[in-house]
Amino acid sequence: MMNEKIMIAMSGGVDSAVSALLAGRGREAAGVTMQLSFTPGKHAEAAIKDIEDAKKTCGMLGIPHFVANLSDSFKEKVVKAFIKAYLDGKTPNPCIDCNKEIKFGALLHFAKEHGYDRIATGHYAQVERDANGRFLLRRAKDTAKDQSYVLYTLTQEMLSSVEFPLGTMSKCEVRELAAKNGFEAASRRESQDICFIPDGDYAKFIEDFGAVVPKPGAFLSPDGRVLGEHRGIIHYTIGQRKGLGIALGKPAFVVSKSAHDNTVTLGENENLFTRRLTITNLNFIPFDSVTSPLKLLAKARYRQEAAPARVEQTGKDEMIVEFDEPQRAVSPGQSLVLYDGDIVVGGGKIQ
Repeated sequence: MMNEKIMIAMSGGVDSAVSALLAGRGREAAGVTMQLSFTPGKHAEAAIKDIEDAKKTCGMLGIPHFVANLSDSFKEKVVKAFIKAYLDGKTPNPCIDCNKEIKFGALLHFAKEHGYDRIATGHYAQVERDANGRFLLRRAKDTAKDQSYVLYTLTQEMLSSVEFPLGTMSKCEVRELAAKNGFEAASRRESQDICFIPDGDYAKFIEDFGAVVPKPGAFLSPDGRVLGEHRGIIHYTIGQRKGLGIALGKPAFVVSKSAHDNTVTLGENENLFTRRLTITNLNFIPFDSVTSPLKLLAKARYRQEAAPARVEQTGKDEMIVEFDEPQRAVSPGQSLVLYDGDIVVGGGKIQ
């Protein structure tokens, strides 16, 4: 690998700066910043600042810097897919689609078009090869920063061409190394928001960008009684308690949404727990399919702890997952990711 040319994805932040430092040692390297902005405003201004910061870091490292304009692909494959999922009553995770389609799809293609064999990113995860030559994805050493959940869609072809230099480091070690090398990004705050919705107002974004006028509909009880009127299903997520706009005299939670009849079902906390679910859009990493039932660890949300579950593939693109203990606020559209210890087995979209 050391004689291969590598291009490092650089966001202007501390993780990508240190990744570039580590991945570029002893070989021909370059930095690349993705240009994803598709509308003017604060998002576009922040994107320009990111490009400037990444270019400055590349200058310090003595490597060239590229800008990959992937805004059209990002809008079509990530943003529009996000809006469609919300309108269908689902709760998508656009970072997962972005990793599959953009960072390890379009960006990897960009790198190879420009003569680079591999790409590196600042993700906290690890890639290794087993005795049979199969590439495996493992959790990061720093479990608090582990990002393997959002990488489960990576294929063998993608994994064969990527590196995660921070996989064996803690965040503290990364910041220390950045400071030691004089990177301004060492003290930069991390963003916790979806990049194209920095204020976190999903509904307003969908209304504005998607030209959507939300249709009011019925709030229902778990047994189907009409409780009142909601403002449109895009304003609600599974497990939500605050901001419902209805008073029932007791705490109420969003239990489910239906785009088919434009309803939002409210219930008590106990109504939010699910033991059995179905996933589709499957991708497996250590093997191509699950030929017999397995006991694995599964997590249905990024911040959720992985829990024991029995999994059985029931079709080419369908799997039944049954948790040992019921899980709270399982949301259609989110991804369920499977682990065998710290190895990512794969996952799929919750139906």
